[in-house]
Amino acid sequence: MSKDITITELKVLIPKAKIIDIRDNYQFNLGSIPTSINIPMNFLLTNPSIYLNKNDTYYIYCEHGSRSKATCNNLTKQGYNVINILGGYSEYKLT
Repeated sequence: MSKDITITELKVLIPKAKIIDIRDNYQFNLGSIPTSINIPMNFLLTNPSIYLNKNDTYYIYCEHGSRSKATCNNLTKQGYNVINILGGYSEYKLT
């Protein structure tokens, strides 16, 4: 089971955190969490070793948090250090 972080906790880490937005490109282009990169969920799950290093920690989000939670659970089982951002981008927009 993967770990979770709130938007408030994440904001302190934003300058240095490796943040991944797994939404589709068009959603990312409409707005994103600062410093995040866009790797759509299907690309990330199909071949995570292209995008992730098992020695690094990544913070992952989607629009509301459900797809990112499932993605984090999958990647955690594969040995990646990933943390789900609770509430996703919709929660970030509220803060």
